[in-house]
Amino acid sequence: MPKGKPNRRYTPEFKIRVVETMHREKLSYHEAARQFNIPDHHSVAAWERIYLEEGAEGLRIERRGRKSTGRTPKLEKKVEEDLIAEVQRLCAENAYLKKLNALVAERVRQEKKHK
Repeated sequence: MPKGKPNRRYTPEFKIRVVETMHREKLSYHEAARQFNIPDHHSVAAWERIYLEEGAEGLRIERRGRKSTGRTPKLEKKVEEDLIAEVQRLCAENAYLKKLNALVAERVRQEKKHK
């Protein structure tokens, strides 16, 4: 049987209320944790970071467990086609520039040879 207290789970609405109260009343992490009876002020700091980076909706995302290392999410068909076309265009541009560079280098070499 595990020792200690199990981790508490807080609702997204609670987290938003904590962060917004903290900003409105200019509370520190410690003060906000004490006011809302949260045992660890680091949780409040993490919630604020998410709130500032992603907005209130960021606090609604479940973040427990390991991150997925599986397949990347599927792109929309149009986006995928646009990306493939862009890669092909860049490959062609790269090949063109390599040939141009080789021709310029050859011309410079020929000019040096005739001097």
